[in-house]
Amino acid sequence: MAAVAETLQHSGPPPSLEDQTLIVFARLMEGGQEDDETCRDLDELAKLLTDDAELREKDKNHKSICSVIDADCVDTMLGYLDMRQPDTVRGHATLTTSAYLKAAGEDGASALSTFFFGRVGRGTYDDYIVAFCVAGATFPIVPDITAQLFLNEGFISTLGPLMRRKWKSRKVETACLEMLNAACMNSTCREAIQKYCTEWLEEVVDQDLTEVVRSMNADPYLQIEGGSISMRRHSEQVQHLAAVILAKLRAIPSKTAKTNDEGGHPRIEPAVTSIEDLSSIFTKMILRDENEGRQYSIEGLAYASLQPKVKESIVKNEKLLQKLLSTLNDAPPRSPTAYGALSIFLNLTQYLPVMTEEQKKMTQLKAYANAGGKLQGPDPLNSDEAVAKRCRAVFDAGITPVLVTQSKRGSPAALGLIASIIHAISATRALRGPLAQQGAVKLLITTWLTLPETEQVARRAAAHALARILISINPALVFGGNRSNPLDVAIRPLVSIIPPDPASDHRDLLPTFESLMALTNLASFDDETTRPHIIQAAWTHIEEQLLSSNALVSKAAVELVCNLMQCAEGIALYADGSFKAKNRLHILLALADAEDEGTRSAAGGALASLTGFDGVVRAIVERERGVNMIMGLCVDDNEDLRHRGVVTLLNMVSAEGEAGIMAREKFKKEGAVDVLKECLKKSRRPEVLQVSVQALKPLLDEKQA
Repeated sequence: MAAVAETLQHSGPPPSLEDQTLIVFARLMEGGQEDDETCRDLDELAKLLTDDAELREKDKNHKSICSVIDADCVDTMLGYLDMRQPDTVRGHATLTTSAYLKAAGEDGASALSTFFFGRVGRGTYDDYIVAFCVAGATFPIVPDITAQLFLNEGFISTLGPLMRRKWKSRKVETACLEMLNAACMNSTCREAIQKYCTEWLEEVVDQDLTEVVRSMNADPYLQIEGGSISMRRHSEQVQHLAAVILAKLRAIPSKTAKTNDEGGHPRIEPAVTSIEDLSSIFTKMILRDENEGRQYSIEGLAYASLQPKVKESIVKNEKLLQKLLSTLNDAPPRSPTAYGALSIFLNLTQYLPVMTEEQKKMTQLKAYANAGGKLQGPDPLNSDEAVAKRCRAVFDAGITPVLVTQSKRGSPAALGLIASIIHAISATRALRGPLAQQGAVKLLITTWLTLPETEQVARRAAAHALARILISINPALVFGGNRSNPLDVAIRPLVSIIPPDPASDHRDLLPTFESLMALTNLASFDDETTRPHIIQAAWTHIEEQLLSSNALVSKAAVELVCNLMQCAEGIALYADGSFKAKNRLHILLALADAEDEGTRSAAGGALASLTGFDGVVRAIVERERGVNMIMGLCVDDNEDLRHRGVVTLLNMVSAEGEAGIMAREKFKKEGAVDVLKECLKKSRRPEVLQVSVQALKPLLDEKQA
């Protein structure tokens, strides 16, 4: 191959794509290069394969360069996934393998299968190591194809006996465990591991020196290593990797966990390591100052922390919390360690999903059936009160600054976890202000803007957390004077969660309600741009929620409308004399007569602002029972509402021109004088009394009448 490469390199015309591919493979086969040179060659090959796949999609007649990639080439490429290669080389080889499998399609899957079973069939330590490493690396790339290899008859069932041989290789054992760890992502593979490998994994974690091992130590002939080693004791790395796999099996129970013997009787389960025992192993490893094996311990604890008891043990261990935070803070961006640590904090803070009554009943029935007919209530450690305490503990430990740091360099998956963690913490009202002080608002806005639209769950979590925080703080404290981060940047995320989640099987109105509340708070910010931006971005949604069947949502919407009537763009929606404006005014008048006091108050405030304009005055007078609804506010039992009612009435009867004449005549005809007298009797506040008297004067003045 080296001779071919040399010939190709010295030929006249530029080499074809096939020739370029062979040249790269020749250099990779030759070996002896520096790691950075190997990585460059792997990257060049990955680019050739990626470009080839794109050309093939555009032109079905394109001749793929994969036609020149034979078994030796595949063997060379996959060989760089060997765990004995440097991590940087393995990383680049993974990307190249991914590009090859995509470009080669079915031929690539066939080549991978031939390589894997060919290596396993040879049965040497080196072949096992490479085969297991390749399977572990390709599981995330082509999970369905690799699962077929893993589940091939006679493979998984032989792993336990293979790993129990007196003569062992730690590298074989480690490679095998890494493959099993990756295979746990597939439910069928996980069940197979549960069935065939659990006993061996338990033995690895137990770490007991059995009589067999002692006899090996005593036998001088068994001290000769010759390329493999006599396993007196499993390494800690192997032990922790086995514990991670067990944690995955415990955290996600297998459907076939309970098996029967040949006679159909339940098989007696051997003593197993509990999830609490496993979490203790992970905790001890994390608290040690050694980096070796910490990634596996973080990953294992991430799965173990799905269990309520483990969650409680973590938050009560202050040293562990601080160690997890420092590990997360120091973790390289987009690394498994960073993702694992974020997963732990997500598990600690996550509330149970909101369920409808029907869903609650179904969940209870399933729990009843799984418990063998014994009625079991929800775990109290998963209650909202317990989760709120864990959120407080995590926040007090100082997670927010660490999340802010991680968000600046995180992947979309990591940003999704970060948004979900803050979303959970923000459910506690007392923590919203401190979250804002520590930079959560900017983090959430940036996260929403950065995440692609396909990541709807994460974007909604970020927007909802932002809404919760902005409900409880003064906008001026976050946005005031900082035009590089203008307040209108926060509007788009809030508007995005006003409509219901299209992916949800039931309608959760809490995000809608809290988004409207947050926008109402922002609309109180006295600047020239915020209210117009809200109207431009959200008006269609706001109008829809005014008619919501949920009283709280309708109230939040009309409160937002009330604040928006402080700008010309808001007033124009009701005062331009159009059919739509009159219809909007009709809805607002109806809300002023609503059963909910807060809704009436907000509608009354909006009317008090709008009735300073002749077009609105005329439209109310012309609307059947329009003036009656205004008078209803004037005699409301709530003095604040009476104040808004008499201000509205005063605006209308004080209007100039034809609109004012129409208003005075209509109010006198409907008995407004008696209504205002009753308002005077019921009121005690000076401002209400003063406005009521002012409103009476135009109605009693015969000249104006």
